[in-house]
Amino acid sequence: MPFRNLGGMFDLGWPHLGEVLAHHVQRMVSSGRRVIFFITYHYSKGDPQRGCAGFNYDTGAAIAHTYEIRRQVEHIFGAAHGTVYPLVCGFETDEDALILHGTGGQKLELAALTTSDRATLELRLAALLPDMPAQMRADLMPLLHGNLEHIEQARAQMRRNERSLDIEHREWMICLGRGFDFLHTPNLALIIGPYSPKLDEPIKTAAGIIQANMAAGRVPDDGFLLLASVPYDEIGVDRARAELKSRFLSQFAAEVIRAEFPELAGKMAMRTAVLDWRSRHLETLGGQD
Repeated sequence: MPFRNLGGMFDLGWPHLGEVLAHHVQRMVSSGRRVIFFITYHYSKGDPQRGCAGFNYDTGAAIAHTYEIRRQVEHIFGAAHGTVYPLVCGFETDEDALILHGTGGQKLELAALTTSDRATLELRLAALLPDMPAQMRADLMPLLHGNLEHIEQARAQMRRNERSLDIEHREWMICLGRGFDFLHTPNLALIIGPYSPKLDEPIKTAAGIIQANMAAGRVPDDGFLLLASVPYDEIGVDRARAELKSRFLSQFAAEVIRAEFPELAGKMAMRTAVLDWRSRHLETLGGQD
């Protein structure tokens, strides 16, 4: 289950975020599973300006934040890592390469591995994460091998000039809530999780980005989409609550945008939806503005 938020900012002390996370972990543990909690940051080795704008392109600050989240996870679920393992993981976007951070400050950079190194990947992972249960490490191996293959594909694309690194921001959607796992195309949507107690701040940031994109001609200035979504597990009370929460998020965001960006608000198309977690079916609700 991904937890996404504009700027990459999280605090497990936020009431809603802590409840959602604890509920998910309890569900997994009660079904006999363990949980690997990926705490990620991203950067570009070719240009710092392709890094995380939420941390002012300061990779060191982004890494420090991931370690703070790791400490919070350990505070909640324990530092023994028997059932929940918080793994700090970097993502180098030029080659889509993973960087795993170990318990003693060491790193495993997959982009740096040679063909001969890959045969020892399992041993390297065990040395990097000696406190991770063996089954968890085994579960990680297909992901790491897949990333190694993807890195080779990315490099081949760059050699053929088929991979553009200077991707321009063209966001024209603000997505507020949860259940946006299907949005994989980069730089089209600004995703705001419903977690921060100061929810108006990321909404204002997102609206400012959309307005700047229009002013710069990166996207048409004839409109943008505000999409609110809340997931539910069961028909009945759970879905009914999801409908109310989604409508609240939609109206709250619209009010913030109208107050802070009145001209932009005139170009706003609103859609409110609920998402069935099991089928991943997204259903829009009536009464759209």
